[in-house]
Amino acid sequence: MSKLLSIIVPAYNSEDYIERCVNSLLVGGKRAQIILVDDGSTDRTPEIMDGYAKSFPNQIEVLHEKNSGHGGAINNGLKLVKTKYVKVVDSDDWLDFEGFQKMLDFLEGLEHQHQELDMIISNYVYNKVNAKRNHVIAFKHLPTGRVFDWDEVDLRMGQYLMTHALIYRTSILVDEAKLQLPTNVSYDDNIYVFEPLRYVHRMYYVDIDLYHYFIGRNDQSVNENVMLKKIDQQLMINKRMIKYYGENIDMNTPLGRYMRYYLEIITTISSVILIRQDSPYYTSLKDELWEYLKSYDSELYKKLRHRPLGIGVNFNGKLGRKLVSGLYRLAHKIYQFN
Repeated sequence: MSKLLSIIVPAYNSEDYIERCVNSLLVGGKRAQIILVDDGSTDRTPEIMDGYAKSFPNQIEVLHEKNSGHGGAINNGLKLVKTKYVKVVDSDDWLDFEGFQKMLDFLEGLEHQHQELDMIISNYVYNKVNAKRNHVIAFKHLPTGRVFDWDEVDLRMGQYLMTHALIYRTSILVDEAKLQLPTNVSYDDNIYVFEPLRYVHRMYYVDIDLYHYFIGRNDQSVNENVMLKKIDQQLMINKRMIKYYGENIDMNTPLGRYMRYYLEIITTISSVILIRQDSPYYTSLKDELWEYLKSYDSELYKKLRHRPLGIGVNFNGKLGRKLVSGLYRLAHKIYQFN
């Protein structure tokens, strides 16, 4: 049986949770290629990976590299992919056992029908530390049971096509988008789910809860305190997205509307993190981000600036900061992000 899906697992000092991740992937048997990328770990992660490769040589390949960050690990992992489709699973996350089998069955069905897709979307689950219940991100307003394009993409507030939700056709990333993620930088996953989209036309939504996103650790890059420490990296990614959109995307197309929707939330997150510090320095960084947007693409600036989120994060004074912080806490409670 030929392999159907390659899974890249970037890992840095993941000894405490990588076994849970890999064990969930082994369920795929000979239908899945598992690529474990050790990103210069200094704990037992390399040893654990090599043990798996020795025990499952027909399923697992291990790549040891000098530390180049999450993006560098994905770049190098893509070089080893041998299948038509590829998914990234972070080392502290895992796939649902039953959901994974269903996805592989779906991919096998595509092969039998000689069908090819650009991107496959599935649900993901927030498994948050100390949470009483898990929060599922499902895409109930997408078409089911058939192929669709951007003109039928209907997403509601809080729904975004995150890495956790996506399986790409490998050639979309490697040959068409020629994706090269930034190295030694956090938040590169936003580039992964943004830049290749202009090459995606044939999409399919498989309504299964496939990906379990483990969230809430204090050292995670999405933790607000960590994001503040890495705000220069967040802003760098945000500006790269603005530049890419301005140079390549027609905002008046269905694709352009979705990508603008995604860019809006990334720019809002950057702005809110800065505003909540109640500091002239961080406020100036927020203003500089919006000035960059204005100078680079004035039409895009007008679109984002005059929407509710844009108005909110640019509302000056103490009252504005309190309003933004209050809305942030409300959204945090509803959507359970970190």
